Amino acid sequence: MAFKQSHAIRLLDPSRETFGSIIGPDLEIFGKIVATKSLRIDGTIIGDVVTKHGADVCIALGKTGLVQGNIFGVRVLVAGRVEGNVHASERVELHSGADVHGDIVYAQIGIEHGARLSGKLSKIADKNASPENDLENS
Repeated sequence: MAFKQSHAIRLLDPSRETFGSIIGPDLEIFGKIVATKSLRIDGTIIGDVVTKHGADVCIALGKTGLVQGNIFGVRVLVAGRVEGNVHASERVELHSGADVHGDIVYAQIGIEHGARLSGKLSKIADKNASPENDLENS
């Protein structure tokens, strides 16, 4: 008797995001990135990724993406590798295959089976708190 797998278990509902910019898998950027609209990263960034103050910006790191630096955003979705801290004033999602080597500061968090974290998790009490202020005060 053969068993057919009819559906996969989904721990996180897919986020409905639109991206103003995409950094492709063949692109490597050195320096600080300031995003004013949502950004998808499939390439490599060596430097921090930050969002403009007051902007409702999502930073998504695809499976082929690598950030060697800190990430600051309202929503941060990770499926690739981060070598630095992640700060999200609203939500962090670590999808299967995510590999984070650093601390995570979040208001809400979702972690799928298969995601890896080497660092601390810290929940921020006030959802409207600025992640940049959390870093400066630590």
